Amino acid sequence: MKQIRNLLAALFWGILGIATVLAVLFETEVLPSGLWCEQQTAEFLCRCTMEVVTLASIYLTLRLFKFQRVHADLVKRKEPALKKWGTFRLLLLELPGLVNTILYYMFMQATYGYMAIIAVLCLPFVYPTLGRCQDEVQELPTTEKKNNK
Repeated sequence: MKQIRNLLAALFWGILGIATVLAVLFETEVLPSGLWCEQQTAEFLCRCTMEVVTLASIYLTLRLFKFQRVHADLVKRKEPALKKWGTFRLLLLELPGLVNTILYYMFMQATYGYMAIIAVLCLPFVYPTLGRCQDEVQELPTTEKKNNK
């Protein structure tokens, strides 16, 4: 279990680190920003798409392990399932945040920055601690099973 937790933590911090490095490179003007400022139609389409993707990914990320099929897989296969679903959950939350960071600097529109910040604010709820990893592969008590249906 500790090995899976370390893998998930590395993925968690790795993607967050990539976004941070990109932000530093754009802010220090190593990478050019505002390249797509004049493309209003593309900006509108990207903004609408990313708003839906970001909100849907946050909801799915926070509810993923409560879905009956996913939870049953976690309880049955434990570590392999935790590796699969934990990786999926982290990618589902962090990749839209990374894309929003890039789009913020390409369009220089605050909307993308706000969506990236919202994704970052959700990260503590999915941080792969050892306790959380162990809890997620345990069977739910019978009262919680009834409430989740």
